[in-house]
Amino acid sequence: MPTLSQDEAVHVLDLGDDENRFSPSWIATVNELLETVARGSEAAALVTTGRGKFFSNGLDLGWVLANSDQAPAYLRDVQVLLARLLTLPVPTIAAVNGHAFGAGAILAIAHDFRVMRSDRGYLCFPEVDINVPFTPGMAALIQAKLTPAAAIAAMTTGRRFDAPTAVEFGLVDRAAEASALLATAAAAVRPLAGKDRGTLGSIKSTMFADAAATLRAAALSLPAT
Repeated sequence: MPTLSQDEAVHVLDLGDDENRFSPSWIATVNELLETVARGSEAAALVTTGRGKFFSNGLDLGWVLANSDQAPAYLRDVQVLLARLLTLPVPTIAAVNGHAFGAGAILAIAHDFRVMRSDRGYLCFPEVDINVPFTPGMAALIQAKLTPAAAIAAMTTGRRFDAPTAVEFGLVDRAAEASALLATAAAAVRPLAGKDRGTLGSIKSTMFADAAATLRAAALSLPAT
């Protein structure tokens, strides 16, 4: 399960060492850990990473198929999590250690910055090939972060982007060797950790107002659980 550690001002959210799919318990744990980061008042930044072959393989489709009656609430919770990360009031960076597919790729894109392992792993939005359309909120998030050309390439082709190609298209900011991935990500956000939380959170909420509102609209359409 995900865990949170801290190196001075830099919090490290470890998504886990398996496929890191968005199971209900996984979502709940990540939400709790993000709340821990968000509610502080000290200088802080967030690095999100995984261990092993996957950053995150996205939605837990097996759980969804077995619990189809709960699918709307499940998708609501996924989108609320993405909105929370998108507007988190501290600098954030995804250290993409391995494959990031579907909602796992969207999770990476929701961060302020991204660094990807240079020698292994793909970032991919396979929705077009598995006949699972993007929700309006997920589409809005991706389009808020990528250029129109990059969004078309990522969202309509199912292409698997390795690190050099992901950098070329602007899906990630840089690539790093596996041994230096976490250090590279931490070094990128550590100097930003002192930004005022209220100001930064307000800026992000304004920058991504449409995407965040569309993501959260899924929550407004269902009764609370």
